[in-house]
Amino acid sequence: MATYFELSWSILSSIGLFVTLVAVWALFISRPSPLTYIPIIVSISCAIANGACYFAFYTDNAAPNRAAASVFADIFWLIQEAGLSFYSYQILIHTLRNAARTVFLVVFWFFMFAIASIRVAILVFRVLEIITGDSSVNSSGPYQHEIGHLHVGYFTTIALVETWSSGFLIRLLHNAYRVSPKLSSTRLVFRYLLRTTEIRVASLCFIGITRAVTYSWQVTSQSATTPAGQIDRFVYTMECLFPLVMLMDILASKKFNPSTQVEGFSTFDPGCSPVRYQNIHTHTEPLPAVPRHTAWVSSGSA
Repeated sequence: MATYFELSWSILSSIGLFVTLVAVWALFISRPSPLTYIPIIVSISCAIANGACYFAFYTDNAAPNRAAASVFADIFWLIQEAGLSFYSYQILIHTLRNAARTVFLVVFWFFMFAIASIRVAILVFRVLEIITGDSSVNSSGPYQHEIGHLHVGYFTTIALVETWSSGFLIRLLHNAYRVSPKLSSTRLVFRYLLRTTEIRVASLCFIGITRAVTYSWQVTSQSATTPAGQIDRFVYTMECLFPLVMLMDILASKKFNPSTQVEGFSTFDPGCSPVRYQNIHTHTEPLPAVPRHTAWVSSGSA
């Protein structure tokens, strides 16, 4: 039986624990909101999933216990990987209105249902391999072909749902940026949010597409014995670190608060617009009307 801390699963689990601690620290120094909880939930799931994977595939415990650990691993991997998309979701459900909101929610939850269904199918095949005694980390199980194809669909769908959410968010931010006063601090905020959103969607789509390609070449149960498997393990490590990007986005938005009194996405009140501006004076020409679904700015008199 392989020693736990000699394997990459221990490192990935440790990354999840570390990012969880950092996220809790960020929670204490910022105003709690649904956005600040997402990195915590995702990182906790990362730590549990990778630890359960070691128990299920690298120990000599009884098959029922290993099968149960495999179930836990797949469930928490689902929470970790699909949970990343809820960062954009939490912003959009409080800003989109009318038909745009309906279309977004229908397609988003369709993708989420597809992701969950594929993960459940993977879970079932892995349990069958363990129960029948045909699962080995260094050899191809009887269902490895099916599991590989399911992972291709799984990661591709994750990339699609993130693209869908970020497309709405980028359009929303672009409209707000376009109509904001050119000499005001609000324009800087919208430009910052646009850039971070573009980087986030590009990173997550790259991770999803790369894992879809590399996992299609996976020939063993849970070991990285081929170049494609090692690339997949590297990309998954980047995915485990991705909540740090969310935390940087949340904390960096604070820098606008002292001078502009802006409440960024990281501290929005779910009962109101996610971005509020107070005591901002501008000297610009009259602005065009803001689209109804982009009611971003509410200005007050000094």
